[in-house]
Amino acid sequence: MKNQSTRFKKIKVFNLEFSPDHYYIKRSTIVEKIVFNNRTFYAKFEHINEALTPLILEQHLHREYTIAVPLIENNTTNYLVIEYKGEEHQRFYHLVKHLFKTLDITEYHIYEGKDVERLQVFVEVNSLTLEDADTRLQEISDVLKEKMVKKWKMLPSSSLPKEYNIVTLPYKRLDE
Repeated sequence: MKNQSTRFKKIKVFNLEFSPDHYYIKRSTIVEKIVFNNRTFYAKFEHINEALTPLILEQHLHREYTIAVPLIENNTTNYLVIEYKGEEHQRFYHLVKHLFKTLDITEYHIYEGKDVERLQVFVEVNSLTLEDADTRLQEISDVLKEKMVKKWKMLPSSSLPKEYNIVTLPYKRLDE
């Protein structure tokens, strides 16, 4: 049986590849209330049940829309994501590069998010389960916490509903 995601054309965002059958657009108001594990989440990203197109990607890069894609497909992920937001973004950038060298992580890419104080680090993995992704991300976060005050979030996460296990597409590549 073919993997369902192979039916959808892959779209390249810088040097990342996604093949989502849907995407999300950020709205200015809450579009959905999600109850998950006795917690309530209020989503501002609207689920669009269509494949991501080059035109939508271009509109995102021109900041006409904020677009996000799912990180979990068929209960696995191909990217671990660390999103940093803070005034020490340059220090975080260099710390991640050094840390990944010591952890022998070579397949990663660093991007600028919505603004210069937001960094997105994508670590390439091969169809990792959500549980294995949680474990790997926790190990990375623990090592980062030894050097910096925690101002980052890690995705995907089993403590979040699937509608929150999404990542905003990056705006600029930093690790060229």
